[in-house]
Amino acid sequence: QVRLQESGPGLVNPSHTLSLTCAVSGDSISTSYSSWAWIRQAPGKGLEWMGTITYTGDAYYSPSLRSRASLSRDTSKNQFALQLSSVTAEDTAVNYCAGARRSVTAIPAYEDWGQGTQVTVSS
Repeated sequence: QVRLQESGPGLVNPSHTLSLTCAVSGDSISTSYSSWAWIRQAPGKGLEWMGTITYTGDAYYSPSLRSRASLSRDTSKNQFALQLSSVTAEDTAVNYCAGARRSVTAIPAYEDWGQGTQVTVSS
């Protein structure tokens, strides 16, 4: 059984950095060809792919977030993380982590999803 669980702050002040962590169990984030993504959904909007980190640690970002986003992983803890700097109200969203058996970035290809964590940017 593959489980992904997001951890986040809930509320973030504007201009600060959002830090999200995804804990993975039942599969290794180092499994060959696997990829691990952050995907979000803002109120009234569709799912937005934010970025993916592969089993080798290679990271790929949405062009709209590349300047602010940073993906990392801790293989000893089987976790991966997202840092999003300089947040604004436009970053208010439910944030999901997700995994795929192959190195992909397309949202439909992600097979295992966390429950999501609400992030509200507000002062």
